[in-house]
Amino acid sequence: MELGLYTFADVNPDPSVPKGPEGARRLKELLEEIELADQVGLDVFGLGEHHRPDYAASAPAVILAAAAARTKRIRLTSAVSVLSSDDPIRVFQQYATLDLLSEGRAELMVGRGSFIESFPLFGYDLGDYDMLFTEKLDMLLKIRDSEKLTWSGETRPPVNGLGIYPRPLQEKLPVWIAVGGTPQSVARAGYLGIPLAIAIIGGEPRRFQPLFDLYREAGKKGGHDPATLKASINVHGFIADTTEKAADIYYGPHTEVMNRIGRERGWGPSGRREFDAQRGPHGAYFVGDPESIAEKIVAHHRLFRNDRFLLQMAIGPMPHRDILRGIELFGTKVAPLVRKALTDAA
Repeated sequence: MELGLYTFADVNPDPSVPKGPEGARRLKELLEEIELADQVGLDVFGLGEHHRPDYAASAPAVILAAAAARTKRIRLTSAVSVLSSDDPIRVFQQYATLDLLSEGRAELMVGRGSFIESFPLFGYDLGDYDMLFTEKLDMLLKIRDSEKLTWSGETRPPVNGLGIYPRPLQEKLPVWIAVGGTPQSVARAGYLGIPLAIAIIGGEPRRFQPLFDLYREAGKKGGHDPATLKASINVHGFIADTTEKAADIYYGPHTEVMNRIGRERGWGPSGRREFDAQRGPHGAYFVGDPESIAEKIVAHHRLFRNDRFLLQMAIGPMPHRDILRGIELFGTKVAPLVRKALTDAA
């Protein structure tokens, strides 16, 4: 199983904080985090596209290209690219270029994303989301599979036999579909034989098990070998030398972000009691020392049979030094424990 990290490149959203220097600070730290993740042997780093004052990653491919120059082995992916409000040709070109710069380490994760700001920003109607995503995913996959594109649909003018360049170093640029739990999206990924990433950021993870079953059943109906269908879980959490320290460091920044988003969406506020419940053995948060985190990752792998595990540690105003220590522990302590447990169980 691949182990990695993802982030949205959180910055301070306070209007009194100058956005240029704040963005520069966060991106400098982010590149250090990706470089360390590579050095300690993690497999994947993902960066999510957002268009809000609390995030600095509206152009993930640019940041990942900078990371490609500073890393050797780690795979670099969007997490996610909001394909419905973008141009599939440009998205493919950006990540094909990243693939060339990284010598074959680029991936693309597409989906709706956590927020909707990109739709009015780029002139799209959110009500057209399903049609936009269906058509643009179809176009993206055709571009991936053939150098010359012939395509027509309702959401943009047709393309008649034009070449799309550059081509990636990998024979096929990996494309994942990310979902938040919608069965129709899960079934679509399975039927198309596309790797699936499910975000599990609250509640009891066990309730997501039927979605993994649906994904694999849909894959069979689409004529795909279940053994070739890859799945990931993308979760929130943090690793420190002790479980108590991990909880104390992560609680404040994480809760500040979740309550801020909750106010926008009409959720009730949460506090330490709710946070502690979610970091328990049956909760969605992976917060603890290396041993407890490794144990929880392995337990969830038994449940979901997932091929990838991505952890969002850098969320909200997390201290950079603590993130670096968490990454170090993830690569040097957690990863060996997980890999040994899975090897022994094979």
